[in-house]
Order: sequence, then structure tokens, then C-alpha cells
Amino acid sequence: MPFFITAFSFPATLVFACLLGVLLTRLFLPGLMGMIVEAGFVRPNFRGEVIPLGVGLVFSLAAVACIVLLYPFLPGQLQFFALAFCLALAAFTCLGLVDDVWGSRATSGLKGHLKSLLQGRLTTGALKALAGGALSLFLAVVAGPLVWVPVNALTLALSVNAINLLDLRPGRAGKGFLLGSFLLFVAGWGQWPLIFLAVLTGSVVAYLAVDLKARAMMGDTGANALGAALGLTAVWVLPDGVKLAYLGLLLVLHVVAEKYSLTSLIARSPLLDRLDRWGSDRK
Repeated sequence: MPFFITAFSFPATLVFACLLGVLLTRLFLPGLMGMIVEAGFVRPNFRGEVIPLGVGLVFSLAAVACIVLLYPFLPGQLQFFALAFCLALAAFTCLGLVDDVWGSRATSGLKGHLKSLLQGRLTTGALKALAGGALSLFLAVVAGPLVWVPVNALTLALSVNAINLLDLRPGRAGKGFLLGSFLLFVAGWGQWPLIFLAVLTGSVVAYLAVDLKARAMMGDTGANALGAALGLTAVWVLPDGVKLAYLGLLLVLHVVAEKYSLTSLIARSPLLDRLDRWGSDRK
């Protein structure tokens, strides 16, 4: 087995992957933000300041660069997981970027986009649902076994959309991802595919300060990538019973989000509201 795996313990490898994600994100972030601003791809934040949108592209850039560096030192099966992880990040990031660039707020919510599609009008949200659903199904089939394909596909697709649902206030999506990552590390401890999630965790930690201070928006570009990382990792590392429970929570979240405003629900809970505002400039 390659030196990289045998020379370090599992916890040390996770820490190394996380730190590499931090380093690469800090390396890429200033240039990426400058490039986006120069291209004029900006939106006003809650203070009315114009800031770059789609900065979440840095997650995929940092993660893929990190995996390229680690790839020669991974055993064969982990190399397969690495390629699948890169595919998921690249494809879902692309779909999110399409929504950020060409998306319209005239139609919102999964139900609204599907209704528009049935009326013969393709929205970026519907495109994201169709293409994302197909990709989730493909990755579920590859992950196997066949009997778990529906569960795995739903887990991945709903994880992607769950982070999108959170991405309405500075820092909220990043905090949601970090919480989800922590729970996956606990539930799947000892499973080597967690090293790829560790890379994304480090990347989010390095990025989060600019998001909390409302100096950049990750957009669907970033939220899709983070959701894909959570969903794919859950498919790979969770025990069957825990995976079903995780999928159940995702279904509940989506049902609630279709009927109520998550922002309003969070504001009604002092604890959730405090956590939601922690580290940000929002009063």
C-alpha cells in the first residue's frame, strides 16, 4: 500500500488533508475574487455593497488541486473515490454556476421550477434538478449495491439542495456544511473516503471569514459543491440505518422549506438565531 496511507494514522491524514484545503483556498481566493470583480459578476449584499458572486468556485478549485497532489499516493480503491468525488464537484459546481449566471428569481422553489417545466418553460432551476438528478443516479449506481440506488441517489440530490436552501444569509451555508461534516466524521470515523471531505472542510474554514463579513457570496456555485460533498460522503461512509435516518432528515427539511421560510423559523429560535448570526456583521 502506498507510503501516504501507511506512514500516517487516519486522524493525522484527515488533519493533513484539511490543512492542505486551507492552504490552497487561501492561495486561490484573492485572485479568484479579483477576477470575478473585474468581470463585473457582482451583486449587492444586505448593506447594499457590491460584492463578487460565485466565489464558491474556490471550493472545487482547491479540492481538485488537492486531490491531484494526493492522487499518486492513494491506493487503487481510494483513487476511484477521488475520481468520483472530482466528477461530483465539477458537475454540480457547473450547474450551480449556470444558475448564478442565468438564473431568474421570477421562479423559486423546486415545485415552482417543475411547474414551469411542465408548462414548457425550462428554467435554470429545472435544468439543475434534471441534470443533478441524473448525475446523482449515475453516482448511486456506481456506488452500489443496486438495492440501495434509490436511497443513495435521493441522499445525494437532496444534500445538494439542502445547502442551497441554507444559502440565504452570510455564513449560514458554510456553517451548515461544517455541522454536516462534523456529524459525518463522527458517524463514519475510520472510513478513508472522509479525507476528501476533510479537504472541503479546510477550504470552507479558510473561506468562511469573507462570507461572514459579506465580502463575497458563494452562490449556488459553492453551495452545490458543498452539498455534493456531503451527500456523496454520506453515501460512502454511513451505516445503512444511519443513512436512512439522514435521508429522513433531508426529506423533513425539504417539506418544511416548501411550506415555511427557514429564515423565519431560525429567527424564532433564540439559540438558532444566535448561531446564525455568530461571526457575521448582521445585527
